Amino acid sequence: MIAVNPTDSASLLAAFGALGVLVVIFAESGLLVVGFFLPGDTLLFPAGVLCAGHGDQAPRLELWQVLLCAAVGSVAGGQVGYILGRHGGRALLTRTSNRRVKEGAARAERLLARYGYRKALVIGRFIPMVRSVLHPAAGALGVPVRTFTIWQAVGGLLWSQSMVLAGYLLGSSVSGVDNYLLPLVAVIVVLSLLPLLVEMYRTRRARRAEQEEQVGE
Repeated sequence: MIAVNPTDSASLLAAFGALGVLVVIFAESGLLVVGFFLPGDTLLFPAGVLCAGHGDQAPRLELWQVLLCAAVGSVAGGQVGYILGRHGGRALLTRTSNRRVKEGAARAERLLARYGYRKALVIGRFIPMVRSVLHPAAGALGVPVRTFTIWQAVGGLLWSQSMVLAGYLLGSSVSGVDNYLLPLVAVIVVLSLLPLLVEMYRTRRARRAEQEEQVGE
């Protein structure tokens, strides 16, 4: 029996291949609490790397299969998350005791309010932790179905396909890069957290400015 760690991209890809990409990206895009603990960027990028071959070494995964599974998982997962949000999502977000879920929900709401539905649904796909709660939050906040469906699909396809193709291009241009998947995953984690850190910095700066104005009054 193969031991599979659902939070480890290498383990998931070795055990399930492209099918694992579909299931995990679906869950990460729409199943709220579960999605927080699953790899997203750190699964798609290594999957793309494994689609590249060099010399006598054949690709370990088929690129078209990974692209298709990533697309289906991201779009279908986002839509399911929206449906769950429309039917009891607000109560779930209110009752949860998970601090990460609450923080993610708050960031998702700020993102929707700041950029509008269209931009937020695209930008949010590229922000870890926000990505997993954005679609249920959109459903709970009553984002129109047509607007949500179109723009979450656009965001899902841009995110999933770009991450897989970036890994594929790197794997195709650098021989033996698949032997360094763990360091690559660490780099992807750091890069994917940058937008979140920037958003946190801006939020704290805005709060500090409000506090200073209140003191001045």
